[in-house]
Amino acid sequence: MIIWLNGTFGVGKTTTAGELVKLVPDARLFDPEVVGFMLRYLKVLPEVPDFQQWPAWRDLVVETAVRLLDHVGGVLVAPQTVLVKGYWAEIRDGLGRAGVPVRHFLLHTDEDTLTHRIETDTVETGARQWRLDHLPRYRDALPWLRRAAEVVDTTGVAPERVARLVASAAGYR
Repeated sequence: MIIWLNGTFGVGKTTTAGELVKLVPDARLFDPEVVGFMLRYLKVLPEVPDFQQWPAWRDLVVETAVRLLDHVGGVLVAPQTVLVKGYWAEIRDGLGRAGVPVRHFLLHTDEDTLTHRIETDTVETGARQWRLDHLPRYRDALPWLRRAAEVVDTTGVAPERVARLVASAAGYR
């Protein structure tokens, strides 16, 4: 199984994923962003502002997840923002064709809380403005995201509690 944590940049996906792998038996972190970093080294791909635009990224995320599950089994926890409905459909459908069940969660908080989290983040300080600049894309994607994922409101909720809520919803008590 894959537990996919979606949501805007700075909402707490990575932190929640770290807590989630402690709660779910045989869970491992799978960061699809690493696939994008790998592809950036291939100078034959066209320049794009976001590696998710490469069909190869979407294909390789699916293939990598499937192969990892073949080799290690268990549950993969994937903290990755995907704001383009068609990209999400490609990933979801590819995993489905491979027989991999996906639980898709949208971590969401109100904009004031999110802005505060981004502005006070002491880990990714260089990404503050970039994260804030991407909030309109997230707002635009919210209608389809709310339909495609199980929404977990993280407003005023500690990451440990968010992870427990996700684990419970995914069938892990």
